[in-house]
Amino acid sequence: MKVFRGFHHPGLNTACALTIGNFDGVHRGHQAMLALLKSEAQQRGLPSCALTFEPHPRDYFAAVAHKPELAPARIGTLRDKLIDLAQSGLDQAVVLPFDARLAALSPQAFIDEVLCAGLGAQYVLVGDDFRFGAKRAGDYALLDSVGTDKGFDVARMNSYEVHGLRVSSSAVREALSQGRMLDTARLLGRPYRISGHVVHGRKLGRELGFRTLNLRFAHWKPAAGGIFVVLVHGLTPAPLAGVANMGIRPSLDPRDVNGGRVLLETHCLDWPESLGAEGAYGKIIRVELLHKLHDELKYDGLDALTRGIRQDCDDARAWLAARI
Repeated sequence: MKVFRGFHHPGLNTACALTIGNFDGVHRGHQAMLALLKSEAQQRGLPSCALTFEPHPRDYFAAVAHKPELAPARIGTLRDKLIDLAQSGLDQAVVLPFDARLAALSPQAFIDEVLCAGLGAQYVLVGDDFRFGAKRAGDYALLDSVGTDKGFDVARMNSYEVHGLRVSSSAVREALSQGRMLDTARLLGRPYRISGHVVHGRKLGRELGFRTLNLRFAHWKPAAGGIFVVLVHGLTPAPLAGVANMGIRPSLDPRDVNGGRVLLETHCLDWPESLGAEGAYGKIIRVELLHKLHDELKYDGLDALTRGIRQDCDDARAWLAARI
């Protein structure tokens, strides 16, 4: 899948079958829509394309209003979104920066400038709750009406349900916030996962006897948080079992090297000798969060922290032993 930042690129196919969305989490509803888009694109002889936005529009409006509480918790990083879109078999994805200019476009201007002039859309597939343009004034009926005049077809996909529950990014966020990892996996169609490059940290875990693999979560407000049983993919042929902390590490000095940043810190229960002490840095790994043990805790001192980590490791081993 080709990825473009904006649509002013020579390699972009500007006649396409298009779908539009934030695609946070790329859940089963998104996957069903992408499968339908791909089928329609093949029948029409068009490349398939997903148009998405960064930052999330609600992030932008929360910042403008100086009300961070209005920003949605983020399920996945942009990297993970693009990986999941690619795995759906799309030909290309376009990431538009959501800024003041884009937010101010009227629905008609959005159609003219983005869908027609920018992407040359010949088929547009949207969800049943799709809104677009300044003040969310545009809807499916308007898009369908204008599409007839502009020469592109418009289709709408109804909500996707699992066991009577509408699959949505909001439902995934709620499940993650409550630590319901099995429900999260049902909504996503796979275990919840985060990927990225392993970065250097303070190396306190090494001093305490619990080496960690650190991934930065770019957004300040992750949908998941706490201590989890995990599997790590990408370092060895078979996944490595571990226990991970997702959050801001309240027991550590906020002035440390990663102070103030959300990290996923994973301790592998059995570290492969073949990797050596520095063997994981810079590598891309994928961490699957399988089960939540508890929320982040603030420990009184390093001794208490060490005991807490040791207990988490014991609990992770017990959970895995009962299921694998």
